[in-house]
Amino acid sequence: MSRPRRFLPSVSLLQAFEAVLRTGSTAAAARELDLTQGAVSRLIQGLEAQLGQPLFTRERRRLTPTESARAYGRDISRALDLIARASMELAANPGGGVLSLAILPAFGTRWLAPRLAGFLSAYPGITINLATRLKMFNFSAEGFDAAIHFGTDDWRDAGHLRLFDETLIACAAPAFLARHPVSGAAALLDLPLLQIETRPTAWAEWFALQGVPAPAPRGMLFDQFAPMTQAAIHGLGIALLPEFLAQPEIDDGRLVVACGKPFTGVGSYWLVWPVSRSEHPPLHAFRAWIEAETRALRVA
Repeated sequence: MSRPRRFLPSVSLLQAFEAVLRTGSTAAAARELDLTQGAVSRLIQGLEAQLGQPLFTRERRRLTPTESARAYGRDISRALDLIARASMELAANPGGGVLSLAILPAFGTRWLAPRLAGFLSAYPGITINLATRLKMFNFSAEGFDAAIHFGTDDWRDAGHLRLFDETLIACAAPAFLARHPVSGAAALLDLPLLQIETRPTAWAEWFALQGVPAPAPRGMLFDQFAPMTQAAIHGLGIALLPEFLAQPEIDDGRLVVACGKPFTGVGSYWLVWPVSRSEHPPLHAFRAWIEAETRALRVA
């Protein structure tokens, strides 16, 4: 794709613009970039000349960015971050083979991390960079090669590989159940039920599976499983937790299953990737590995 040179300003022009926009002055930008204030001003003027429009209004010695400059700056900041990340990845692994993966915190900590050594042993030339993301994002803006996603195969312009369904179990601390004996699912209606933002109907569906009509649950609301798990461990209520996440705590006695049957929720865990990166060799290797690792869970 041919890119008109006018719309490809040099990195030095863009760095000066981004620094002035972020710091609020040419003086602060000059200190950050180790340039003189006059040099920064000339770079800004050069960028304005190349783009053919002003980016700042000038009153005395004060620069005020235009609204269009603010929007432009958000895109430029992301682009500079992508360039910096690509350069760091190349420096860390000059032979290539870098996979940038966005993960869900609980999945990454409890399921993926204990298994990554096996992948890296099988593919020693690949470096994996991990970062957490709780919600969908724009692959082209963020620069990730793939992401672990919970829900359905609804990520736009992306390929999908279903890893496994989520099985939820009602868990509580042994001391909590000693104070609040539970004779059946209906008894939970009188107890604090810990909730997670991303599974708003989970308790209602769990009670329906147990044959108990239930009103909206009472209890604390969390945005991640890790703090909700800790709340359950410390006796603040009963939590519906993914089985793979709760099992270590059950094994060491910090949590027990309160009652009821396991509940398979409406969502699944997926590996998703931008279609444009489908044949990226590290992604191809990771996709094959994680498909094999989760095969037994899909069968189950």
